[in-house]
Amino acid sequence: MLITKASEYAILSLIVLSKTNAPMGSETLSHELSISKSFLAKILQALAKDGILKSYKGVNGGFSLARTPKEINMLEVMLSVEGKAPAVFECAPSVNDCPSNKAQMCSIWPFLNRLQGKIDSFLSDLTLADILED
Repeated sequence: MLITKASEYAILSLIVLSKTNAPMGSETLSHELSISKSFLAKILQALAKDGILKSYKGVNGGFSLARTPKEINMLEVMLSVEGKAPAVFECAPSVNDCPSNKAQMCSIWPFLNRLQGKIDSFLSDLTLADILED
């Protein structure tokens, strides 16, 4: 699946955080988005670990964007929360990595590989700023 709930919730969180001036706690954010606090906390921690969000501790703690919306692309967001690149298909990234050793006979792999490349490029070029404009 290309966009999981984790990716969806990460993007929704970034949209909300982009519109605030102060850090927002995971409890407030989970309430505003109607998302499980524990699930959202894991997502926010992953985004902070990868430098997409800043994390603040204490009474007025929470999360805020670490960079401007133009500097945050959707591929890095999805990589952060999923731990791997979003995949259109379940296939090896190269002919040599095919687990069935039948890649040389596969007539659809070249098409799917090109499609994956175009999607990766699109997500890399798509920034949070682009989403905010829509």
